Amino acid sequence: MTTREVIGFVLAVSASLLCLWGGVREARLQARLRRYGVHAEGVVVDQKLAPADDCLTPVIEFTDRQGRPVRFTPVATGKRMGMDLGTHVPVVHLPEHPENARVSTRKHRRSHVGLFTGSVIFLGAAVWMWFTR
Repeated sequence: MTTREVIGFVLAVSASLLCLWGGVREARLQARLRRYGVHAEGVVVDQKLAPADDCLTPVIEFTDRQGRPVRFTPVATGKRMGMDLGTHVPVVHLPEHPENARVSTRKHRRSHVGLFTGSVIFLGAAVWMWFTR
């Protein structure tokens, strides 16, 4: 294997492991939210444009059990998520960590699937590199 091939292989395996770690972390949080989560209603109060992104990222605000306003940006964003300014959305959060809230819709609960898919793709690329050397 040349140095270039080794670097490509290491990067593909690293990306696969990183995606897998992110997917497992998000899946564990989703499981905890299903078991222990507190449901609330949030409102899209702002939209931010990230420098490297084409679409606006919504900022959602809800009130926790202590009556404090909490703002967060959803993990899954995009034009097809239907989160225009003023939209009311269901929110779920852990009582001890309301800042780690998630939007509680089917589209948003499945955000970790993309990370698992990315992990498989990068791992597949690494395996392909290994066997075609």
